[in-house]
Order: sequence, then structure tokens, then C-alpha cells
Amino acid sequence: MINTILIFPVIAGLLMLIVRKRAFDNFMLNLYALLHFIITLVLTFGSHAEKFTGYFAVDGTNKLFLLILSFVFLMVTIYNNGYSKQLPVFSNIKINDKKICLYWLMTMAFVWAMTGTILSTDLGISWVFIEATTLTSAYLIYFNRTKNAIEAAWKYVFICSIGIALAFAGIIFLNISSGNINTLNYAELYSHAKSFDTLWLKLSFVFIAFGFGTKMGLAPVHFWLPDAHSESPSPISALLSATLLNSAFLVIVRVFKIMNIAQCDTYARLILMIMGILSLFVTAVFVYHIKNYKRMLAYSSIENMGILVLGTSLGPAAYYAVLLHLIGHSLAKASFFLTSGNILELFESKRIKSVSGMMSAEPKTGWLWILSFLAICAFPTSILFISEFLIIKAMIFEHRYLLCLLFIFLLTVILYGISRAVIKMVYGEVSEDKKNIIENNKQKIKVSMYIPQAIMLLIVFVLGVYIPPVLNNIIRLAVSGF
Repeated sequence: MINTILIFPVIAGLLMLIVRKRAFDNFMLNLYALLHFIITLVLTFGSHAEKFTGYFAVDGTNKLFLLILSFVFLMVTIYNNGYSKQLPVFSNIKINDKKICLYWLMTMAFVWAMTGTILSTDLGISWVFIEATTLTSAYLIYFNRTKNAIEAAWKYVFICSIGIALAFAGIIFLNISSGNINTLNYAELYSHAKSFDTLWLKLSFVFIAFGFGTKMGLAPVHFWLPDAHSESPSPISALLSATLLNSAFLVIVRVFKIMNIAQCDTYARLILMIMGILSLFVTAVFVYHIKNYKRMLAYSSIENMGILVLGTSLGPAAYYAVLLHLIGHSLAKASFFLTSGNILELFESKRIKSVSGMMSAEPKTGWLWILSFLAICAFPTSILFISEFLIIKAMIFEHRYLLCLLFIFLLTVILYGISRAVIKMVYGEVSEDKKNIIENNKQKIKVSMYIPQAIMLLIVFVLGVYIPPVLNNIIRLAVSGF
């Protein structure tokens, strides 16, 4: 089954390049999304682990990450069926079958690269696939070919390439620390971690944390993220935020476990705590002055990635909460970005001040925008409310009272900044110059551009009340990966 989800997109991609027909390409992307999700369900809820060629496997750690990727990909594909008919909203190019083919092909390749990252059992293979995510998603960021999109794509490639280079240096240092153990297989590294040279290991973690932290969007190496997320087509923004960042986080988690076994966890936690607080601080500073609502969502992703690593730095008391937050953020942020695509279709602007009266102009999009905001800002019964509550509880349990106060303060500032923009956009009067534009654009919003958000938001709010035992078991298995 693993070889199917890794080999199918390669074969499908070649067929898409040969055929180049919109209907066929759309069918292949939908088929891959459905096949990916079905296989993931079997692998995730199956009673046995599966391996493929020794370099890819499903284990307790990556099951949850694979499930999130597969489900979000399916939801984005459903949304894409309506959205791709209007591509692009802003463009200097004429859309034809060739352009749409490349859009769907690179989307499939992007998901393939993230799948390889999650399933890999070797740090070196993970590094290769993380680099592949950069190459495959760069075209998608550049797709609209506006001046800002080109700039965002170059910034993304440049900064992420530097990050990947840092991660490569970290892998070399890790190999040096392991002595005669000539492997990067995670299982082998775990079994021999106690014998590693701690000096080289600590140096390795700094480079790996900053290297893969670049792909994860952690401050102070987050600079690519606001531009890339804001300039990408909205379905791609959803994948970047809800799945790519998770893939990079998984690699950091696997290396963090090596630090734990080698009894260098105090040092590793300090690095993650600093990056987590910096990410929250950067978001709190910039979100208040944001003029572009897609950039606002991008900074929110930086904030939530900061929460993930900050929770990880607290130790075992917060690991379960971290994974709850991972689930909640992925679903809520994907919904937020997809809904932003609807807003962009309706108002033909990314500027917050150009959008108002959404509730009266298009109520369904208005409600999705409000509910996405409530979900991401941890409003009860959002699962993010539970995760952030448990993280605060862990801080108190660890006697980190100042950290707890700083955490709550920064979250409050961010909440105020986002809520101010959301309320302004949803309520108020629709400007006269926008009324005709909105009326003409309403027909562009297809049914498939509402359903995915509704499903994901329903899950986010239900999980805040009840977590099914089977999902709870998967989360607890993933905790062992820390």
C-alpha cells in the first residue's frame, strides 16, 4: 500500500504530461486524493505496521501526520474542483489546458513529496523529500505570475534552500557524533543514541532545528512564509500551512527523540522554547498592522507552529496537547485559507480594508470565515481550546509561571489583532463600488467551495467535546515518538 501512494503519482504525472486534457488531469488528481485517503485509513487503523524497501514505513509516530495530510489533501481537492475553474483570480497569463495540467501535476507532486517525508525511516531520505517539497511547491506559489508572486517564489526558494543547507550540515554533525555507526536510519539512531558524542550532537540539533525550522516557519527563520502563503492560490496556501509545516515538524520531533535518549533533552528544549516564544512574539508584533488578510493567516501559522515547539519544550506533560493542537490547527487553518479563496473571488482584493459587509453580501462565506476564526482562536468547543488549556496547565505543572504569563499575553495580543480584522470584514456595509462586483462573482463560488470547510470545522468543534477512542489511541501512539 505504501508503494502505491508513492509510485501512483509518478505514473499519473507522466500520463498527465502526455494527455494534457483538463478532464483527465482533474480525474487523476481526484483519484490520487481518494486513493491516498483510503490507503491512509487502512494503514492508520490497521493492526500491523507496513514497510516498503526499508526506507519507508508506517509507525506509531507518523500515523497521525499521515492521516492529517491525507484528509486535508482530500478536502483541498474537493475545493479545487470548483476553484480551478476560475484560476487564477489575478494573472498575467491566459489559462489553458497546459497551465491547468501543470497546476494539478505540481499539486500532486507536492503531496507526494510530503508523503515521502512523513513515511521515511531515514533522516537522509527525509531531507531529500523536504527539499523536493520546495521544488514542487515553488511553481505553485509562482502560479499567478504577478510581480508579488514571483518575488514570493524566489524568496521561498532562496530562504528554504539556505534552511535545507543548514539541515544538511546538522545531519553531517549528527553522523560525526554517532562515531562508527554509519547510518541515518531513525531506529538505529535511537538504539545507539546513548553512545553519541554530546558536543557534536548538540551542535547538530541547532543546525537541524534552524534548518527544518525554516520549512516549519519558525522565527527567526520564518521570512518566506507570509509572502508565499499570501501569494499562492488558496488551495495551495491551505496545503502549505496545514500539511507542509507538519511534515517539517515531524522531522524535528524524530531528531528531538534522539536528544532525549542521549540525555541532551534540556538543551534541545531550550532551543525549541526560544524559537517558540520568538514565533509568538513576531506574530504579535506584525499581526496588529497587517493589511492583507492572507498574510494575517500566514502569521497565524507562525504563531501556531511556535505553540507546537513551545509545547514540545515543556516535556512529556504537554506532548498530548501538542498533537491535539497539530490536528486542530491543520483543519482550522485549511478551512481559513480555503474560505479566503472565496473572499478573493467575491471581492477581488486581498486588502482587509477593501472587504466589508461579508455577512450581508454572501452569508455562507461570512459564517465560514467567522467559524474558522473561532476555531483557530481556541474558542470553546474548538479542540484548540483544549490543547492550549493543557499547554498552560503543563507550564504551571513545570512551575514556569513567567513563561505562562508571557504565553497568555502574546496569545491575547494576537487574538485582538486577528479579531479586529475579521469583525471589520464580516460586518459593516458593502461599499457601492463592490456591490456589482460581488453580484457578478457570486456565481463563481461553487458548492464544492463550501463543503470542505464545513466538514473540517465540524470536526474541530466536535473533537473539542469528544475524541473517539480510536483517534485517541493514534494520538497516544504518536506521543511515543517524542
